[in-house]
Amino acid sequence: MTQHPFASFETAIGVCGVVWGPHGIIGVQLPMSGEGRTRLRLQQRYDAIVETPPPADVQYAIDGMIELLDGKPRDLTDIALDLTDVPDFHRQVYGIARTIAPGKTLTYGDIAKRIGGVELSRDVGQALGRNPCPIVVPCHRVLAAGGKPGGFSANGGVATKLKMLEIEGALVNYTPSLFD
Repeated sequence: MTQHPFASFETAIGVCGVVWGPHGIIGVQLPMSGEGRTRLRLQQRYDAIVETPPPADVQYAIDGMIELLDGKPRDLTDIALDLTDVPDFHRQVYGIARTIAPGKTLTYGDIAKRIGGVELSRDVGQALGRNPCPIVVPCHRVLAAGGKPGGFSANGGVATKLKMLEIEGALVNYTPSLFD
């Protein structure tokens, strides 16, 4: 069983976690209902984790995520990710999502068109739902058609997604209805 180094860090939305390897960050965990649950979720995803002081490149990533969630328009595209265990289609989706600037959004259809056709929109949504590195791969900046938030698999669901977009200053014209 491979041990993965990890660190937890406080953000404006709660305690997050980050797991890394020799080639970059392999996972980011958005806050669960408490730090213990965030740690447990990382253990479920990565088997064996060991809390370790982050090296300089990981601390740089942590600082960037904290700043972004504090409302600073921090660009995280220079953070190294190790996505070798991620399917190629997902890596394509994540690469496009990483180009979305803070405060901006794209739709699942926009990303699908760039990859091969709007008919891939559902596949784009599924890839984003399996995003191992939220915040760094800003899946929260991807909306459904008509400006609806779409899904969000993090704790708190769509409310967390909308809070992250609000922090970044994104304009989302969305009022939930009984049919969402």
